[in-house]
Amino acid sequence: MLNGLYVMDPNRFDDVYGPQAREAIERHLTIASPPLTADRITPDVLADLDVLVTGWGAPKLDAALLAAAPRLSLVLYGAGSIKGMVTPEMWARGVRVTSAATANAEPVAEFALSQILYALKHGWRYVLAARAAAATAPRGPEIGAYDAVVGLVSLGATGRATARLLAHHHLDVQAYDPYADPAQAAELGVRLVGLKELFATSDVVSLHSPLTPETQRLVGTELLESMKPDATLINTARGALVDEAALVDVLGRRTDLFAVLDVTEPEPPVAGSPLFTMPNIVVTPHVAGSLGFERRRHGQAMAEELARYIAGEPLLYEITESGLARRA
Repeated sequence: MLNGLYVMDPNRFDDVYGPQAREAIERHLTIASPPLTADRITPDVLADLDVLVTGWGAPKLDAALLAAAPRLSLVLYGAGSIKGMVTPEMWARGVRVTSAATANAEPVAEFALSQILYALKHGWRYVLAARAAAATAPRGPEIGAYDAVVGLVSLGATGRATARLLAHHHLDVQAYDPYADPAQAAELGVRLVGLKELFATSDVVSLHSPLTPETQRLVGTELLESMKPDATLINTARGALVDEAALVDVLGRRTDLFAVLDVTEPEPPVAGSPLFTMPNIVVTPHVAGSLGFERRRHGQAMAEELARYIAGEPLLYEITESGLARRA
């Protein structure tokens, strides 16, 4: 059997690698050490290591760690973005990495769906208006969740998962993604459009893009100003996709628009941020991703990837150096 080691944040270890996932992993790996944190790794536990099982709190796979782990060939990362863990030295060594980011797409998509449908009923608007007035909020011209236009920015794992959930509702779904496969989009029932058209024609715009140099502050004054009357912007992806100053300015003038922000930049917002007090913005504390035992999906996905690796089968969630640039 290959030798394995668990290294990650102890507060999230059992959430990710619960009994079922550990049992499946340990059918294939001999794990002699108890779970460790990154700062407790010693050369003796790395010397014979073949497979690193990790997640939040993963160690940096730098030259020093790699030199101490000459047999390391596979990293199972039971969380989302691997950018804080990987290094050029790791790629050069040929260490393979697989991530549970796709598993994390499901709860984000579920949260996005809930907010999209709630936005089409103007739910948050009524909650905030009633609280401010200490009285029932007057009804307005709600759009409703029938034949409304929903725009998805990116058809990555989360965007695709959201599109699949939206397909159960009678909605017109469009997406902007310069890397999307048109055939895959058509299979999802999604129409591909340009970014400007998406913002100008959608009743709800939901952001699912990774944060890259090209997408930094992608959503600024021009796109926000172009949004339809009574439209809503939802961000469950990365806070820095949105130019916050532009958002505050435009929504300060366009009080018909609304924003639901589960992520911000910085996160959390600075004390006294207008995001907390504006009547047409609501901020949730990054709850769209996997919480608690929802993270068990991550560990199970990594156990299944390990079984494929042992069997010599292709890994479903492997991340390559060339593909990393388009990921969150």
